[in-house]
Amino acid sequence: MKEQLLKKISDKSITAGVVGLGYVGLPLAVEIAKAGFKTIGFDLLDDKVNKINRGENYISDVDGAALRALTDNGRLEATTDFRRISEMDFIAICVPTPLDSHQQPDLSYIEHSSIQIAEHLKKDTMVVLESTTFPGTTSDIVRPILEKGSGLMCGKDFYLAFSPERVDPGNAHYKTGNTPKVVGAIGQDAENVIKAMYESFLEGGVYPVSSPAIAEMEKILENTYRNINIGLINEMAMLCDRMKINIWEVIDAARTKPYGFQAFYPGPGLGGHCIPLDPYYLSWKVREYAFHTSMIETSMMINDRMPEYCVQRIANILNEFSKSLKGSTVLVLGVAYKADIDDCRESPAIRVINVLRKKGAIVRFFDPHVKFYTDKGLIYNGEPALTPELLSEADITVITTAHSCIDYNMVQQYARFVFDTRNATRGVRKRDNIELL
Repeated sequence: MKEQLLKKISDKSITAGVVGLGYVGLPLAVEIAKAGFKTIGFDLLDDKVNKINRGENYISDVDGAALRALTDNGRLEATTDFRRISEMDFIAICVPTPLDSHQQPDLSYIEHSSIQIAEHLKKDTMVVLESTTFPGTTSDIVRPILEKGSGLMCGKDFYLAFSPERVDPGNAHYKTGNTPKVVGAIGQDAENVIKAMYESFLEGGVYPVSSPAIAEMEKILENTYRNINIGLINEMAMLCDRMKINIWEVIDAARTKPYGFQAFYPGPGLGGHCIPLDPYYLSWKVREYAFHTSMIETSMMINDRMPEYCVQRIANILNEFSKSLKGSTVLVLGVAYKADIDDCRESPAIRVINVLRKKGAIVRFFDPHVKFYTDKGLIYNGEPALTPELLSEADITVITTAHSCIDYNMVQQYARFVFDTRNATRGVRKRDNIELL
């Protein structure tokens, strides 16, 4: 099996499948197809499948022209028919791993995909889980499902590994193709073959580790590291506000040290699919070992309460103008979870909006990249344009996402008051109506 697959990788005769065509799966499928492999994307949503087959791009980090070229020449296609798994030599699972209503890991997407794959899995296939999850998922959950459903044996009939996705939406430099890849496989042969497969279509290099659990924990460490440091800086921001010290200037000063300090910045909370969720995966898993991740849990609590803290700051500002939050019009600038992207997953801006509405504020929002968003089954439409009239009509304007295309001098000029949670206005000279987080 090993030599056969290595030969197929070398001569580009591998047929690759990517299960899940979202922010992780579609960029991965495009990279595989660009390298010369026949690539098939699998998804349950007809809309995504139909768009890909028409050559229509829906992910900002994907080159639309490249996607269309790949679909036109037949190198890339998409389907909802999981029976075609039987055609695959390489399968990457890139499905969501959310939290449930009790903040516990929801592995239903991984489990369902694994069951579907197992039903049609053939011998001599590489299977790689890329979805972020807790240590043990690949070996203890995915492997048994694949073996039971297919009748095949891992290591003998198919290869299995975990390789964490490292997608950073909106990153101008690091994309799927040039970001280093970590691979933790079950068995040395699996490692050699899957490493070779990734090296055949990625430029960032492949770093093998000794087991899937190492790779799973590595991904959790990446995001927990950021979660903890953001929690630290958010707590410092709250302290600095009480002490009337500009936290942003403090950070800029600390950054001048050429070693031992990495800058993190405060904000209205954490967003995106990974950073807010991964620590919950870890803290849930470690209960099996009678262990409490006290530092991690503390940072989670700090970050989770930032939307409420920001709303309290907004209320305090309005109070200075003898206005109540209830009944006031609040204009929110930005609902994407970070600057210059259209991704609203776990966006702290939406949580700020929800708290504002609960307290009786009239909320309007503008985001140049997001015309509407869906939350708990309801659709919320944004304002079509950021105008002087829109700014002047609001009792307060709140910057929750620092999109670079917004004219912040205009925001300052026409807004009654600005609460800037991202320091987006740092280049604005006149600041008499601006307050920073």
